[in-house]
Amino acid sequence: MKKLLVILVALMLVVPMATLFASGATEGSGATGASEIAVIVKTGNSGFWQNVQTGAIAAQKELQAQTPKLSVTFLGPQSESNVNEEINIVQSAIDRGVKAIVLAPSDVTALVPVVKKAKEAGIPVVIIDSLLTGDSSNYVSFLATDNDAAGRACAKTMIELVKAKTGSDTGKIAVMSYVAGVGSEIGRVGGFKDYIAKNSKLQIVTTQYSNSDQVTALNQTTNVLASNPDLVGIFGANEPTAIGMGRAISQAGIAGKIIAVGFDGSSVLANFVKDGTLQAICVQSSFNMGYLGVKTAYDVAIAKKTVPEKVDTGFVMATKDNIDSQKVKDVLY
Repeated sequence: MKKLLVILVALMLVVPMATLFASGATEGSGATGASEIAVIVKTGNSGFWQNVQTGAIAAQKELQAQTPKLSVTFLGPQSESNVNEEINIVQSAIDRGVKAIVLAPSDVTALVPVVKKAKEAGIPVVIIDSLLTGDSSNYVSFLATDNDAAGRACAKTMIELVKAKTGSDTGKIAVMSYVAGVGSEIGRVGGFKDYIAKNSKLQIVTTQYSNSDQVTALNQTTNVLASNPDLVGIFGANEPTAIGMGRAISQAGIAGKIIAVGFDGSSVLANFVKDGTLQAICVQSSFNMGYLGVKTAYDVAIAKKTVPEKVDTGFVMATKDNIDSQKVKDVLY
């Protein structure tokens, strides 16, 4: 009974609520076990992860031509900080005997034991977005943005924009991050800070963690701006954080007066670039994470193919100059 309750709770956490896109299953129906590829992400409550879902749906539709009974489910906790909730969802997928799991781990160490359990149960796991620590033999492939490279690209853009505006690469900047310890955050923010330190005289005065909550990010940014009126730049390291940061900048009436670089490519962030609230956004191909994640899981679990150990899903730096280009439109969501 307890196990059934966990499964039901997991299914209710899909965004939109209780939505399963599975051939041969009605919306909100139960798991399909051996014909199921379970896509489990950090949360469904952001455009980024919903675009991962869109990619997964596209892959499912293609693959059903070969395997009509294939189903792909999309599950996630209510927030990225609910690590135990995500662990329970993965365990539920293992218990119902899914064919494969595509997982975006919300914690780089806490999800390791349950991924090992999946391997022991004969269920291949494809990791997306954030790399787990430790033994890579417990999963078959890792698909993600090169977050270190993306963070460095954001830092390079920050330095160039600050120089263009102020005439120098000196001054105070702030980092608005999301969840400490997440693999993507470690690479992204770590790469940003390292590049800033080695290639400029900019001083990072604070790093804040919003837990990927827009309201928290807005309040944190408001406080940082008030405490540091001489900031020359600010970096928002993921979608909810960058949106909250942008809204705080707008509310403070300093849009265009401070160099603001965001991360991810929702329509809200794209509009911030267009109206000058943000000067740049680094956009990942979240669609590719879902699409290639499911295709890779299918290849290894059903087609019995050898798959690459690592796949870079790419990123694009978007500014006001190229925000309407096809290259950027292809990755916005």
